[in-house]
Amino acid sequence: MYAVIRTGGKQYRVAPGDVLKIEKVGSGNPTVEFSDVLAVSGEPGTLAKPSSAKVTAEVLGEGRGDKILVFHFKRKKQYKKLQGHRQSFTQVRIKAIEADGVTYDANKN
Repeated sequence: MYAVIRTGGKQYRVAPGDVLKIEKVGSGNPTVEFSDVLAVSGEPGTLAKPSSAKVTAEVLGEGRGDKILVFHFKRKKQYKKLQGHRQSFTQVRIKAIEADGVTYDANKN
């Protein structure tokens, strides 16, 4: 059982019990609900777009990723610029997937 959700401009394939890092979520709640569910697979080999679905997750923590260096260079113009960036993230654990009235929990799987 898995679902495809969209959050932070990216798409993730999630299953109950998965731990993943997503773009930072601004709410101070210990649980997060994703209502933008693109597809759900209830049985092996099937994939469908549900009419009503949501994915609930618990927030494990927040942090910042590794530093990425961005280097701009224009040859023959004496132009060089070095800039660093660290992306903020929220780490979540998927608790349950609910699609069309059927709930798939992390405990049942």
